[in-house]
Amino acid sequence: MSPQSASPARLRAVEVSGDASAVEGPLRGYHHETYVVPLPGATGAADGARWKCREPRSGLLWFDRRCFVSEEQLLRALQGRITDVPDVFEVGGLPLQRFVEGRTLGSLHGAGRAVPLGFTRQIVRLFGEMAAVTARTLPVERRCSSEDRPADGDTDGFMERLVCFTEQRVYRENLPRFGSLYTALGLDGDVFGCLRKHVAGLRERPFCLLHADLHRENIIVDADRRLWTIDWELAMVGDPLYDLATHLHLMRYPAGQGPRVAEQWSRAVEAVRPGGTRGWREDLERIVGYKRAQSVFTDVVREAVSLGRDARSAGPRVGAAAARLHAVLTGAARPLGLESVPGPAEIGTALVRWGRAHPDAEGPLPGTL
Repeated sequence: MSPQSASPARLRAVEVSGDASAVEGPLRGYHHETYVVPLPGATGAADGARWKCREPRSGLLWFDRRCFVSEEQLLRALQGRITDVPDVFEVGGLPLQRFVEGRTLGSLHGAGRAVPLGFTRQIVRLFGEMAAVTARTLPVERRCSSEDRPADGDTDGFMERLVCFTEQRVYRENLPRFGSLYTALGLDGDVFGCLRKHVAGLRERPFCLLHADLHRENIIVDADRRLWTIDWELAMVGDPLYDLATHLHLMRYPAGQGPRVAEQWSRAVEAVRPGGTRGWREDLERIVGYKRAQSVFTDVVREAVSLGRDARSAGPRVGAAAARLHAVLTGAARPLGLESVPGPAEIGTALVRWGRAHPDAEGPLPGTL
């Protein structure tokens, strides 16, 4: 790649490493353009450590609220408190995360497959360690507004702010572009009233640190079978049960394993944060319902944009996207109060109609932060 064609992110990686031939990447990722570089003078250089140099991608839709100003600042604060999170090293004022050598849990045990007991024990330990970290004991600058910081234990207030973000920043701000598609799928503003009723009346639980995106691709298995937790960008302080619900929703454990992990979670969290699991059996499915509903609005956008030009006529890709959206809508029908869900053929027709009306469908997603 010539210097003229290199992206700013790659140029920064070459500048940091001092050796263009040693730069690896870009790595696969949605929010950032990321490269891996060696740093001869950095901590850990003797054991062959490499570091991630990354830049945010422009023009993206953020589907989740962000709480902390800096992921690297958070990781520094978690050293010694959370087992196996990446180190942070600074070069010329630029904070870099250590690249964890290994494979993602998802590449070893894909969605729907059982996760080995030794790994689930480490995941449960992580939940226990996070439960011990509170806002008062976490000296990290936060970017979220005062509205998005409900009083400790106000689980209803915490959930309301999440619903508000989905309604305002994911749904309403994208109505000019995706409104016709949402309407064709039966998704109007009334569904948020149903969603609020679905999650209302949660039991109070003391807040703690949440990863909020703990799934198989954010867990790295190293050569010693230790699990490293990466991508803390969506971390927040809130209801510990929300983190479990998010984890179960994203992990796609096989039948039987999810409930066992939930039971283990309850013991680990309660041991270090008394009251942190209060009413969890009654509230868990309601919060999982919110996660399913949230997925509807994000997946509709993702599927429509990812089809690009293929969205303008029926075909295999449209059919596959319609089938995926049908499954997502069916899973969220109850929390969204949907009396009926359009079939795959009807969804495919809606996608094609939308694609023809939006010839720029393959363009970048709008950013909303």
